[in-house]
Amino acid sequence: MKQLHLVFISIFTTLCFSVANAQTADEIVNKHIEAIGGQEKLAGVKSSVLESSIQIMGNEFPAITSILYNKGFRSEMELNGQKIVQVCTDKSGWSINPMQGVTTATNMPENQYKATKDAIYLNGGLFNYKARKAKVELQGQEKIGAVNAYKIKLTSADSVSTTYYIDPASYNLIQSIKMSDMQGQQVQILTLYSDYRKTESGRSVPFTTETHFGEQFVLTSHLKKIEDNKLVDPAIFEMSSK
Repeated sequence: MKQLHLVFISIFTTLCFSVANAQTADEIVNKHIEAIGGQEKLAGVKSSVLESSIQIMGNEFPAITSILYNKGFRSEMELNGQKIVQVCTDKSGWSINPMQGVTTATNMPENQYKATKDAIYLNGGLFNYKARKAKVELQGQEKIGAVNAYKIKLTSADSVSTTYYIDPASYNLIQSIKMSDMQGQQVQILTLYSDYRKTESGRSVPFTTETHFGEQFVLTSHLKKIEDNKLVDPAIFEMSSK
């Protein structure tokens, strides 16, 4: 009887410990925001210009990305002497891609725009998500390599879902998964994040990202330079802009 009593005490203690140490989705997201700079510093960054080296299919190309917080995102990449441009704003998206025979600015399909729109938020989709009427859900933990990562599902106001994997030791983002429209087909976009470094503004950002577009191809980006709060002309996001 005494042994049974001790077993019940042990079970009760374990349950209490688990409840006390359980974290909600909001608590994990808040720790992630703190890990990458904190709410105050992140909110103080209104724009960013990034220079990167892009590796794709054995080739390397330069790229420039300009972001105006909550207003616009523009990526330009030189590929075999031709410029590929992708733009998202708070209202719509457009692109120019000579590699696909598109030499003039063309509207993004609605599904692709909704899946890409979070690029304008500068500090990632989890930053200030409540203000955008998005929701988060903790879906337990999942092994990503050697890391038993927290799995956070974010659903935007447009009903677009992105799953974020957060390292419980550093609270850095290590992986994200979402579905996106590519040439009329739904493709899984899996991105790996690594080599976190601090910018002059105090933000911590991944200097290496590796993005898998389904089984089609892999794009690796190495950040060479980042300038936060650099002047970004809103005109570059207009569809007439080249």
